[in-house]
Amino acid sequence: MSSEPRSDERSRVNVFVHVNHREGEPRLGILMCVNGTGITYRWLRDLLGGEERGWDYPRMNEEAASVPRGAEGLMVFPFGNGAERTLENRNPGASLHGLDFNLHRRPHLLRAAQEGVVFALNRGLEIMRGMGAEAERVRAGKANMFLSPLFREIFAAVTGAVLEIYDTDGAQGAARGAGLGAGIYGDVEEAFRGLALETTLEPDPRLSETYREIYGRWRARLEEMLGPA
Repeated sequence: MSSEPRSDERSRVNVFVHVNHREGEPRLGILMCVNGTGITYRWLRDLLGGEERGWDYPRMNEEAASVPRGAEGLMVFPFGNGAERTLENRNPGASLHGLDFNLHRRPHLLRAAQEGVVFALNRGLEIMRGMGAEAERVRAGKANMFLSPLFREIFAAVTGAVLEIYDTDGAQGAARGAGLGAGIYGDVEEAFRGLALETTLEPDPRLSETYREIYGRWRARLEEMLGPA
């Protein structure tokens, strides 16, 4: 959210008038999107046989957490759901890199997928930082990928943001925002009354240092894949 006009010269993120924008009180939203977030993990779940074979997300998260950070060199690039705006509308497809048949097992793939999604999101946040929009605190609903304790840990460590998890989801957020914009609620405080903060996760400096190196390798490989813009 910004009170000043901001833009990315390469149009890799969206800037829009927010629902609480008022004359004399400008409120502009900055939207960064990665298409292959939840679908990456859902695809893996289905590939393993789905819930009917016992593969639910909690089990996947538990397995993912059983291998070292960085998945012992295995990298996932979760860009398999169409062109990505953060990549200037290029569509490199999803891919695995560094796969070692003698080392990597299912848990490595699951962990690398969660790390790859966070890395893709962080690359988008880097674009926003370049616009002068810092993400020092991120508020998320307890839904989708943020249901995973491992994902939350990786997210805080990689982005360096304080992560607040609320007892809500995207559908509730959209409804509250629409109600505010339609005048059903008198102000933001009324619209979000009763929204419960479940947990706060501070980035661990030691983990952040570790992930800085892992993310650097991931990002360098992505740039090699993409080549000149």
